[in-house]
Amino acid sequence: MAAARQLDGVRRGAATAAGEQARAVQAAREELAGVRTRLAPQETRLRELGVPPISLTPTPPELAEAARSMSGGPAAVLTALGEARRWAVGADDVLAARGLSRIAHWPARPRNLLVYGPLGLLVPVLLVVVYLLTGTGAVTALALLVGLPAPAVAFGLGWLAVGRCFPPGPGQRVDRTPRFGALACLLPAVVVNAGIVLALLAS
Repeated sequence: MAAARQLDGVRRGAATAAGEQARAVQAAREELAGVRTRLAPQETRLRELGVPPISLTPTPPELAEAARSMSGGPAAVLTALGEARRWAVGADDVLAARGLSRIAHWPARPRNLLVYGPLGLLVPVLLVVVYLLTGTGAVTALALLVGLPAPAVAFGLGWLAVGRCFPPGPGQRVDRTPRFGALACLLPAVVVNAGIVLALLAS
């Protein structure tokens, strides 16, 4: 009877160990997939920057060191992959900083204002120039009508430009701050148009 209980305990222990190992293997596979997802665009970006392919290939000593670090089973592999993921995240930050220097790491609103702001000011500034050159005449009124869609166009261009200028990291989405961007594009147009309309009515 005691032997049967001991055998049952051994079986349960073996089953528990097997379950833990299976979970560790699954976690390692998921971590490996995440690391690969990060490394693929990094390799593409580095090649675009002129890094030779041979520099992106692990050397035999590096492979040997990696093999030693993962020789302790699934748990050791999971730990090594976690460290690799942290290195990959750091590399993402470095590559992002090469795009638009430190601006890419600014908070979303002030960063995006550098895109939405100039686009939103372009047509209002042109309207002011037309008004100063032609006065309260038909040309100014026509310019106002032509410029009515300008805020929507500026917002659309800004929406696209934010995604191009500040690309997100793997698995992330671009924070385009749409409400803030719409306000940045609309406010200058409203102020300038209102001022010119009042000037036209007063003339």
